[in-house]
Amino acid sequence: MSVVTPRQRVLEEHRQPHQIPDEEKHSTNRKERVIEFIIKLCGVSAIFIIALIFLFLLREGLPALTQVAISDFADARWYPIEGKYGFTPLLFGTLLVTAGAVIIAVPLGLVTAIYLGEIAPTWLRDILKPLIEILAGIPSIVLGFLGWLVLAPLIQKAGAPTGLTALTGSLILGYMALPTIISIAEDALYAVPKEYRDGALAIGATRWQTIWRVVMPAAKTGTVTAIMLGIGRAIGETMAVMMVTGNAANINNFQANIFLQPVRTMTATIAAEMGEVAQGSTHYSVLFAIGIVLFLITFAVNSIAARIVGKQSRSRGSSL
Repeated sequence: MSVVTPRQRVLEEHRQPHQIPDEEKHSTNRKERVIEFIIKLCGVSAIFIIALIFLFLLREGLPALTQVAISDFADARWYPIEGKYGFTPLLFGTLLVTAGAVIIAVPLGLVTAIYLGEIAPTWLRDILKPLIEILAGIPSIVLGFLGWLVLAPLIQKAGAPTGLTALTGSLILGYMALPTIISIAEDALYAVPKEYRDGALAIGATRWQTIWRVVMPAAKTGTVTAIMLGIGRAIGETMAVMMVTGNAANINNFQANIFLQPVRTMTATIAAEMGEVAQGSTHYSVLFAIGIVLFLITFAVNSIAARIVGKQSRSRGSSL
């Protein structure tokens, strides 16, 4: 008759599979179902809220289509007192200021992200990254005051007829979009596996070639997202733009000084005039129609970004 020692008994217990009690299994499954339900509810509620916003815009803005002729919306004058509701100068001002902001913010933001993610030492990156993210928290009204009191006089001294111009708005918007572009693009570069860089350097690529031909293509999804979010920030900004662009609903001639003329954006128009109109009036409905146009522009920008990201993901998957 063999005697089982305590050590053999312990080893035998460890060899046997651990049995989870049925009550614990049911409790775990119940918690997982609750968590999944909460996550699904959050996702569905976000879509539901966006749909409600769009429906509200439609309810308030569609009456403008029955009160104003479609051809009048293409007019080059915005003068509601005389019944002139031309969207063209407002759309022109929005696109001009946004284009200037993109020209300023995208190259500077990507170069800064590359420096932080690929070149800067760790101690310097740990200092600069939080400082850049803090810039995103500065209220837009404060930046508008800075643009009005500091930047506008400098632009006027440089030769512009007034300091409140499209260039002033583009500089302020470009500055406001920089933290978003830098932060997201740097995170995308950081997410690229180190093996990609080591492999490129091992076959003789220089550091710049590794960044430009290996790291940047691998992080293209994140950088495109950063750029589109920066564009969305520029399109949707209101107070800072209203303070520094001059609020002149004009279509400037396409000349060299096109950015040195006052303009008016759609967001500034809504903010400046919504508090002065009678609810239910034609002017009131037209302002909501401007909101519908802004919503559609933002939706188009996000759709383009999603399509670009989707194409990059599919092409990467097929190459693998």
